[in-house]
Amino acid sequence: MTESQARESICRIGQSLFERGYVHATAGNISVRLDDGFLITPTDACLGRLDPGDLARVDLAGQVQGTTRPSKTLLLHRQIYAAACGYQAATRCIIHTHSTHCVAQSLRVQGAELLEPITPYFVMKVGHVPLLPYRRPGSPIAAADVVEAIHRYGKQGTPLRAVMLPRLGPNVWHDHPEAAMAILEELEETARLQLLVPDTPPLTPEAIEELRQSFSAVW
Repeated sequence: MTESQARESICRIGQSLFERGYVHATAGNISVRLDDGFLITPTDACLGRLDPGDLARVDLAGQVQGTTRPSKTLLLHRQIYAAACGYQAATRCIIHTHSTHCVAQSLRVQGAELLEPITPYFVMKVGHVPLLPYRRPGSPIAAADVVEAIHRYGKQGTPLRAVMLPRLGPNVWHDHPEAAMAILEELEETARLQLLVPDTPPLTPEAIEELRQSFSAVW
C-alpha cells in the first residue's frame, strides 16, 4: 500500500465508521504503519470529516513531520505496532473507537476479558480481547498495559488482534485498514449480542477445537 492509498483508506474508513455510529464527535483514531513512519488522524479530528492531506505524519522515531498535530494516542499506537509485529509481522493498521456496545459491556463485566466466545465468528475473526485496567485517555500507563497483554497472550500462542480500554473503547489491529475494520465490526456485534442475551453460554471447548481444526482459529 502506498502512502497515498493509505491516506485515502484512512479517510474512507473513518467516514464509514462515523456514519454507522461506531464513533461520534471527535472520538476515535486510526493509524497506518508505513515503511518509514506512520500516518495517524489529527488530534480532536472528526473521523467522518477527514481529508487525506490533513493526516499527521510521524517518522519511525516519533517525530512529527509537518504542522499537523497527531492524536494524543500516538504513543499507544507506536507501542502496539512494536509489540504486535513481534507476533504478527504484517500488522499495518490500528483503529480505536468508542463503540457503544463494547463500552457498555466494559461497564458491566468483571472478568479478565471483555467477552466470552459466544459465536464462531468471534472466535475465528477476533479472538481473545483482554479487558485492561482503566486509565485516563492518552495515559502512557495504558500503553504499557496493552504491550504487556500483547506479550502475555503472544507467548501463550494466542496473538491478539484487539484489547479493550474500559469506559473508553477497543483498539483493534490487522494487516490492512479494511481488515482492521472487519475485526472492529465483529467485536462490536458480539458485544451487542452479549448485552441482548447476557446469559448466553460460551461455545464448548469441543466446538472451539473444531473451529481450530476447520478454520485455523487462534483461541
